Amino acid sequence: MSDGESGNVQARPGAPNGQLLSWLNAQEQRAWRSFLDMELRLSRVLGRELQRQTGLSNADYAVLVHLSEAPAGRMRPFELGDAAGFEKSRLSHQLTRMERRGLVERQLCPSDSRGSFVALTAAGRTAIEVAAPFHVAQVRRWFLSPLTPEQLDALTSIAEVLLAHLGPPETGSAEDGSAEGGSAEGGSAEGDADGCGAGDKGEWIEGVTDRPGR
Repeated sequence: MSDGESGNVQARPGAPNGQLLSWLNAQEQRAWRSFLDMELRLSRVLGRELQRQTGLSNADYAVLVHLSEAPAGRMRPFELGDAAGFEKSRLSHQLTRMERRGLVERQLCPSDSRGSFVALTAAGRTAIEVAAPFHVAQVRRWFLSPLTPEQLDALTSIAEVLLAHLGPPETGSAEDGSAEGGSAEGGSAEGDADGCGAGDKGEWIEGVTDRPGR
């Protein structure tokens, strides 16, 4: 809600702890709404074109990109969820759908039968290799081409300022296994050579739960 150019500070319902609430002024409202509209419409356009040309959704593409860039084409489930920005339940359903289509597979950890990796299949690698050039062309068409180099630099600077203000991305919770498994680079707390210790337990295949005690 905007309070015009004045940016008036007024007591309004909903302000936390009885604090005064300052509504967005016209300039702030325009910037915020334009950002939201741009983000939504870009996502829709890019997603629609990607689906039409390749059969992949934005979520499919995100998973395939991260796996294709990972060592050996595989990641632990909580690592993938953190990288793609997916909550645990969303990741589980997404991977189940992709597994049924043959794009990803579950690989058990050699040193711990309770741990697992999400791995890119040959079909998944082919899918991302086919889709990536098309997706890059669409990003260039809808996102890059309307901007001058100066505008692109300004947009990058703005994004970097906001990202720094937001701080590091949140990592997976203990429920996702990250608290048990240590850092992404180090594997389990014990640091087993396979990098898939007790913190790698996941349940991304429907009906399968491989956490101990369940």
